[in-house]
Amino acid sequence: MSNTRKLIAVVGATGQQGGGVLRALQASGQFNVRALTRNPSQHPTLGDEVVLADFDRPETLTAAFSGAHGAFVVTNAWEAGADESRQALAAINAAKEAGVQHFIWSTLPNVAAISGGKINVPHFTDKAKIERSVREAGFAHHTFVIAPFYYQNLIGVMGPQKQADGTDGWALPIDPERCVIHMGDITELGSIVAGAFARPELAGHGEYLPLVGDFMSFNEIIATLNRQGNRFSFRQVPREVFSSWFPGAEGVAAMLAYFEAHTYLGSDSRNAIELSNKVAGQEPTTFGRWAKANFAFPASS
Repeated sequence: MSNTRKLIAVVGATGQQGGGVLRALQASGQFNVRALTRNPSQHPTLGDEVVLADFDRPETLTAAFSGAHGAFVVTNAWEAGADESRQALAAINAAKEAGVQHFIWSTLPNVAAISGGKINVPHFTDKAKIERSVREAGFAHHTFVIAPFYYQNLIGVMGPQKQADGTDGWALPIDPERCVIHMGDITELGSIVAGAFARPELAGHGEYLPLVGDFMSFNEIIATLNRQGNRFSFRQVPREVFSSWFPGAEGVAAMLAYFEAHTYLGSDSRNAIELSNKVAGQEPTTFGRWAKANFAFPASS
């Protein structure tokens, strides 16, 4: 392990985003990686170093970032009791105090600003609001990466369900004909992050780097899956009906309403996507290719 390699501290190293970042940094061969976790004893071989970091215990963060050239930081909106703004500010302040030179924040579009306050998607907007603090902290370099709608959602939290007509599929409050969903394999976000750390002259001045492997409608998602031997269905349901189905359904409905009105990224992001792919040094995986390798749901009989 070369001592000349720059050290990168990775928050959320056991999660989907942080784990992908850690693996990409290791695969690049250009960096030493410090995995930050609340339970280092449970993950002793996760990185070149494994160090305690707990957003809710700010005193752990200075040591976590000490000596690091770069930091990748992501917060988890779905964690019970999570206060993303407080946690992110603690990380920013600790990283700045520790002398971190390149800070990469995993953000999302500002739905409140994009929709003129008409749509409320807090787990998007709260992350976007942190960007100002990152810019004002005065890091030598900073970058914003944007996670897409995870392909993995479609075999996880938003996987197909048994429908009233006996088919497996989706019933959602979104027009399935509208091409509005920027999607991607979240494990590939790491390639963008590693590329940004390696080439700060290209992507270290506040650039936005979205991961987008495909841009699709739900009908296109269904058609792709069914061409691979599945028999999935889709039914559009009214937002007010969907919102009563389970706790948190109104939040999902609001997010889908935002997609339908403005697309996932909220604007024409072709130039940003092109820069992301250049920084990553590779084209991201399309949904069809990912689904063929990962979609394990059998066709309905």
